[in-house]
Amino acid sequence: MLDIEVAGRNLSIMQSPALLSSDRAGGTTGAVVWKITPLFADWIASPQSFFLRTAVIDTQSTVLELGCGVSGIVGFALAPRIGSYLATDQDYVSKILRLNLENNMIEIKGPKEHRSTKKKTSSSPASRKAPNPKFLALDWETDAVGSLPALLASEKDSKEPKIDVVLACDCIYNESLIGPFVRTCEDLCRLAGASPTNKPTICVIAQQLRSPGVFEAWLTAFMRSFRVWRVPDTLLSDGLKENSGFVIHIGVLRSHFEK
Repeated sequence: MLDIEVAGRNLSIMQSPALLSSDRAGGTTGAVVWKITPLFADWIASPQSFFLRTAVIDTQSTVLELGCGVSGIVGFALAPRIGSYLATDQDYVSKILRLNLENNMIEIKGPKEHRSTKKKTSSSPASRKAPNPKFLALDWETDAVGSLPALLASEKDSKEPKIDVVLACDCIYNESLIGPFVRTCEDLCRLAGASPTNKPTICVIAQQLRSPGVFEAWLTAFMRSFRVWRVPDTLLSDGLKENSGFVIHIGVLRSHFEK
């Protein structure tokens, strides 16, 4: 059990080191928490984050995370500040992730009741659960995103699917994942492209720099479809700045600028 404070929340996170070291086909890296995850979660959910200060992300936003892993840490940090948070990963993470979601649920209490001789009515304020991430199994290599429009429309009570931000934290660690990952990012961003009233979906990709070759291959592939900006130190928290071994990039589909 990992006890950690992220974005002002005390979390107790179950992991599975045994699953990480298993020979499961399709990968097991989502079974534990990696170094960049709590740093990224703290940064993006901070009131000082430029995403929140400039209302790129606000209380009506829908955010989808790729490769959430078993912890759900980024979702725990950001979900209370937005409209809807959809965490996705391969189905093998779902059992432990759902336990973490249940174990770390918090409640938001309604206004305090004043003493009164009047009977309580059905409209009396009551405690409610804070927004938590919702999980959807999504494998970049085998699944299409075609089922998402109906889900997103039902989430936002709208016929137009809309994802405001796609997040990915430490998901690219070998070259075989680059093609499926970039294609999934493209497909998710294009879900909003059918409506001229929709703002572009923004991709936010956080990575730990392990292999220069893998990073360069990802960046080359990503830049074919996206305009890409590296987040400068002036907008980052100390743990994510230059020489930390971590980088964060923002991407917007090139096709958005061609309209």
